[in-house]
Amino acid sequence: MNFFEELKWRGLIDNVTSPEVEDEINNGELTFYIGTDPTADSLHIGHYSSLLMAKRLQQHGHHPIMLVGGATGFIGDPKATGERNMLTAEVLQHNYDALHKQIDSLWGFEMVNNLDWTKDITIIDFLRDYGKYFNVNYMINKETVKKRLDSGISYTEFSYMILQSLDFLKLYGTKNCRMQIGGQDQWGNITSGLELIRKKYGADVKCYGLTMPLITKADGTKFGKSETGTVWLDAKKTSPYELYQFLFNTEDDKVIEYLKKLTFLSVTEIEELERSLKEEPHKREAQKALASQVVRDLHGEEGLNAALSITQALFSGRLNELDESMRKDAIMNMEKISAPAGLSLLDLLVNTKIASSKREGREWIKGNSIALNGVKVTDPEKIIDLEDAYTGNALIVRRGKKRYYCVELEG
Repeated sequence: MNFFEELKWRGLIDNVTSPEVEDEINNGELTFYIGTDPTADSLHIGHYSSLLMAKRLQQHGHHPIMLVGGATGFIGDPKATGERNMLTAEVLQHNYDALHKQIDSLWGFEMVNNLDWTKDITIIDFLRDYGKYFNVNYMINKETVKKRLDSGISYTEFSYMILQSLDFLKLYGTKNCRMQIGGQDQWGNITSGLELIRKKYGADVKCYGLTMPLITKADGTKFGKSETGTVWLDAKKTSPYELYQFLFNTEDDKVIEYLKKLTFLSVTEIEELERSLKEEPHKREAQKALASQVVRDLHGEEGLNAALSITQALFSGRLNELDESMRKDAIMNMEKISAPAGLSLLDLLVNTKIASSKREGREWIKGNSIALNGVKVTDPEKIIDLEDAYTGNALIVRRGKKRYYCVELEG
């Protein structure tokens, strides 16, 4: 299996602009670029596969350039669902600086900002030097634009394609960048960039585009969204424990796909995990490997150890072994319920609807099924006050072995 075949086996190839791409990727030393707009101050797990693709190509001898769109971020890539909200210059600069730091820290790619070569272009220059090369009929037949024609699309977002095409043209001319890679939703923008290069430099230019399938969850929704929101790569926005849990809870019918796309595990290692999934799915070895590999790659051994410590503490009930920062992470994804301080344990269970009745609550307490902050409690009349909180004003109630609630005490 050659390198390109492995990328296909991993499900990382959606489309290429020329059959020559396979030979170039296997044997060449391409300078290529991948872009993102600074719409947030962190990348999220949905970006991760694309960034790993760039890393895989780099390890095979190619040179990646990461473009953070300080200019295109002002405009917004058209969405199929409607117009984007415009961000202020201050927000975009903050986001750009944060992404620059994050990408440099995690991958060390060469980075460029398309604001550098677009900020001084006049409207006359834009229309004469670039707009003249774009046929409107061609533009409106691009998939995303076509979807917006009925509901309407502003000229601003319609022009995004021209701005992004200018990026490929500029990087080809200044850095001999001969390939752009991106998600399959970027096919129209990538091919437009190729067309602009050929119109400016000649039809025999050897430049290419490659797209990757978008990663989705089993229900078809976007990968990277959890019940509590977006799963970020920044540990301050999504802790290593939260990231570990998100990946550990991957559905059986998606976990092998994610292992192929989101880890550097070998073909042999992934095939062994696939066998384990079929023969002993209850062990969740594939999910453990996925969560461990991604958390380690993003947050190091320290981040992984913290995630595993919290996971083990919740599983065993030894919650008091965690330090304060781990305690805050532990309650992050728990179901939150408010209740007044000063209630008896029995009244607390009923007040929060953890128990449907006093009779049910009393049975659970007497049957050793209720633990507070990891400690079994058998006295239904025990008064629960703020000093019983686990961290801040939060009390952790466990019912049985697996059901956790975070009760936020008031008063």
